[in-house]
Amino acid sequence: MAELTVYFDGSCPLCAREIAFYRRRRGGDRLDWVDVSDLPDGEIAAGLSKSAALARFHVKEQDGRILSGGLAFAHLWSALPALRPVGRLFRVPPLAWLLELGYRLFLSLRPLMQKLAGPKECGCPSTNK
Repeated sequence: MAELTVYFDGSCPLCAREIAFYRRRRGGDRLDWVDVSDLPDGEIAAGLSKSAALARFHVKEQDGRILSGGLAFAHLWSALPALRPVGRLFRVPPLAWLLELGYRLFLSLRPLMQKLAGPKECGCPSTNK
């Protein structure tokens, strides 16, 4: 069982490129990567709908707990050895709160950034792990 399941919007060029970056990092092969845009409408995981998964970044821990937003990124970073110190740092308040605020700002700018990112050419594997 993977230590973390990462839910992402593979139809978003910006998101796909960022996820491709994380997948290439050491430890990325130990995580499950789920492109939510490829899945049918409905529940993706217990307590997580496709629409919610497309609206915000989510991860699921081994115990089934689902995290979203800045905290989800902090847990993803903690699972990758090169980013682990940063991930652990941003899991602690008040840095966790600042990360969430930054993530909410990103979400408001995401539509414009998606247009600027252009077509998806991220080199992502076509299948989920």
